[in-house]
Amino acid sequence: SFSNFLRCNGNFCCLCLLLQYLDHETVSATFIDSSGQFVSPQVTRISRNPYCGYDQQTLSSQERMEEDSLLAALHGQVPDMGPVPFVKSTDPSSSYFVILNSAAFFKVGSQLEVLVHVQDFQRKPKKYGGDYLQARIHSPKLQAGAVGRVVDYQNGFYKVFFTLLWPGKVKVSISLVHPSEGIRVLQHLQEDKPDRVYFKSLFRSGRISETTECNVCLPGNLPLCNFTDLYTGEPWFCFKPKKLPCSSRITHFKGGYLKGLLTAAESAFFQSGVNIKMPINSSGPDWVTVIPRRIQETNNLELSQSSGTFPSGYYYKDQWRPRKFKMRQFNDPDNITECLQRKVVHLFGDSTIRQWFEYLTTFVPDLVEFNLGSPKNVGPFLAVDQKHNILLKYRCHGPPIRFTTVFSSELRYVANELNGIVGGKNTVVAIAVWSHFSTFPLEVYIRRLRNIRRAVVRLLDRSPKTVVVIRTANAQELGPEVSLFNSDWYNFQLDTILRRMFSGVGVYLVDAWEMTLAHYLPHKLHPDEVIVKNQLDMFLSFVCPFET
Repeated sequence: SFSNFLRCNGNFCCLCLLLQYLDHETVSATFIDSSGQFVSPQVTRISRNPYCGYDQQTLSSQERMEEDSLLAALHGQVPDMGPVPFVKSTDPSSSYFVILNSAAFFKVGSQLEVLVHVQDFQRKPKKYGGDYLQARIHSPKLQAGAVGRVVDYQNGFYKVFFTLLWPGKVKVSISLVHPSEGIRVLQHLQEDKPDRVYFKSLFRSGRISETTECNVCLPGNLPLCNFTDLYTGEPWFCFKPKKLPCSSRITHFKGGYLKGLLTAAESAFFQSGVNIKMPINSSGPDWVTVIPRRIQETNNLELSQSSGTFPSGYYYKDQWRPRKFKMRQFNDPDNITECLQRKVVHLFGDSTIRQWFEYLTTFVPDLVEFNLGSPKNVGPFLAVDQKHNILLKYRCHGPPIRFTTVFSSELRYVANELNGIVGGKNTVVAIAVWSHFSTFPLEVYIRRLRNIRRAVVRLLDRSPKTVVVIRTANAQELGPEVSLFNSDWYNFQLDTILRRMFSGVGVYLVDAWEMTLAHYLPHKLHPDEVIVKNQLDMFLSFVCPFET
């Protein structure tokens, strides 16, 4: 019986009992994987708190169905439980994982299955799921790594599936990012405290200046300045200055972060070194031996990869290897110059794609930045290689954006910028829009992507040879405070939505999510150069693929 398994502490024979239980009993499984792909057995419309009229949007039946499907799938990850004391929350130090058939030899391309059992701080088995786990396999000596797909059985057990992609000794690592009790707190903040990051604008006319608060939605009945975009309908409001007209707005900037968001009991679920990004140990071996395949088997393995390949790639000797196409290595500045010759490259989005601009202008000496007098780390930025006729541009996306100071005249929405691009075989567009939406209800992000997607479709309709690349979200370092605003759990949700909404649109994807999770370096909002270099190699491989 299942209760017998709970008493057996990972004994392999007892594992067989559990697998029989999972096979023969009706278990509600929530499928989550690190690439943002989510499988739910059914989709029903869920009740959501209305936010700023987002439930009143004019949507087509297809758009409404898409939004309901996305919200229902993501909502299903969090169990609906009452208050849980800290001692009954998930304890990563007493939880464990077991590699199934760890004594066997595996071939490259085989599937490895890992069973994870979570327990509370009283070392008692948990009976419900909803914990956010991250999983990877890696071989440190080979600088190799890949992510795993997590299945939540909603009963305290999880199974992680890995594809073994290189030979040698391969180690398994499982981490608890947040316990399910912390996830419920994050969900509450997302839906009920979207203003926990607030923004401001400076209004000025002559010698008079005023600063007021701004956001997607503002509370109360005070007079407002309505800066809703006329073309996309993206809402943005500021409290009206007492003495100045709304037309006198000159800058936008991040106001700050609200404090005191959690009760003492809730804060216990967000402790560094206790339950934020903590390793879960193995109750037995944490590694397996993988032997090479024969050449014929390797060729068949490569040919069998489908459009839904997971993982999308892996690291080997610190180089990212996508599984669906052969990525070029742009190790010499001349290789990049040759690729981008006679091209205009538009980079739109947050600071994670600004890193691409910074990498290219640093690494390629002929690509010289033209000083536009823009605020540091904000932009817009421009770089030119006159000899090879290359133009590289960066512009941040429209609000919400947590930059220090952006001139109001430079607050542009990506969709509107795309509508102004003619396109063609010498036009390249790359977009990264995710990090600054983590504190808002998901409807805000869905609306933004819907507008960007419409503009991308129009661009590809009028100029099909335009190359459009989307950079996904990535994992980052987390502490008690950062978790409340930029948790990987928030960004995992945004990443899931991004992948679904741009599936089949005709854009290329740089999988920054897997590229950060699979790497051995610590997670950072702005990944280290070796990861950025791999991202750029993938991006440039889409622009200038191997000739076939």
